Amino acid sequence: MKNDSTEKKNAKKTGFFSKIGGFFKKIGTFFKEVFSETKKLTWPTKKEVINYTIAVIAFVALMALIMWLLDLAFSNGVNALAGIKIGQPSTVVTTVAP
Repeated sequence: MKNDSTEKKNAKKTGFFSKIGGFFKKIGTFFKEVFSETKKLTWPTKKEVINYTIAVIAFVALMALIMWLLDLAFSNGVNALAGIKIGQPSTVVTTVAP
């Protein structure tokens, strides 16, 4: 009898609530580790942040210009192959059945 009760006490709980409690404990441990790792970071200075921001904005503007030029070139090329002239309205002929 005594062995049965001690085995039950020593056995790991595998019920639903014990699994949920373990899940939240792991989440808490994760955030504690993240916080401790962020303390080890070397943060950029204000001047570095400004320089990096300017570089990113310039790069994005350059890529937008390149994409616009490519779009313009390809659309003109496709229109030239299709025989469509830009700036002229297309003529649509409609017929009415008698």
